Amino acid sequence: MSQWKTCLNTSTIKTTPLLEKIRVTAEAGFDAIELWINDIYQYIGLGGEVNDVESALKEHGLTIPCMIALRGWGEAVGQEYRIMLEEARRRMELAARFGSSYVVATPPREPCDLQQLTDRYGELLEIGREIGVKPTFEYISFFRGAQTLDTAWQVVQNVGDSDATLIADAFHTWNSHSNQQLLREIPGNRISHYHIDDGNPDVTRYQQTDPDRVMISDGVIDLEAEIEMLRQIGYNGMISLELFNQKLWQQDPLEVARLGKSRLDAILQNSTS
Repeated sequence: MSQWKTCLNTSTIKTTPLLEKIRVTAEAGFDAIELWINDIYQYIGLGGEVNDVESALKEHGLTIPCMIALRGWGEAVGQEYRIMLEEARRRMELAARFGSSYVVATPPREPCDLQQLTDRYGELLEIGREIGVKPTFEYISFFRGAQTLDTAWQVVQNVGDSDATLIADAFHTWNSHSNQQLLREIPGNRISHYHIDDGNPDVTRYQQTDPDRVMISDGVIDLEAEIEMLRQIGYNGMISLELFNQKLWQQDPLEVARLGKSRLDAILQNSTS
């Protein structure tokens, strides 16, 4: 039996309605679900209630370890930055209502001064402490504000805050010029969450973006080696399947989720043997 619980990031079945995403995640056998805050905003905008989402989560026995995302905080200037902080606060308050421990802090798409990014991440952490949620720093291989695991780890160390963490992501580490062995040097308690995904064998490495990700075990990343590194550093958080593959969105969401869960279980099992 695996030491980790499994989670489904709902980007994997993105086009499925929100409450259906919750049902599918549970029926596929995942322990938890990563919800996108924009999905909840859209659901409310169409006349739904936050209570509906809470009831569905309770009915299906799912927790939310992490919600997505805080954006614009790294690059905004002047009054726009204040507005972004206010929106970040609202999003963290929503995450707290759902009992989520973390909310993703996404880096800028364009290059950004690293000290500014570090200082502003520190401001998010302060707001999070007031609310009871921890913003966790994300690196994205095709966002030039923070492309690598190395940069994310530098920010987390330099901010000087014991609540600072990062999201480790198999695809973004592989698809960037990250130190591929750095994961084994990061204490497990500084990783909030682990996204498992796979690189496309038919698209050039370092040039891939979200839609290029393929179902785990269909790609080229040594995911069992990644899991072994997580074991070595004492990581005990969620392993979350996060895909953005449009071909999968066109398929039956429950079949996709069940396939992902079975593949994930096999990877976790093989990494222990």
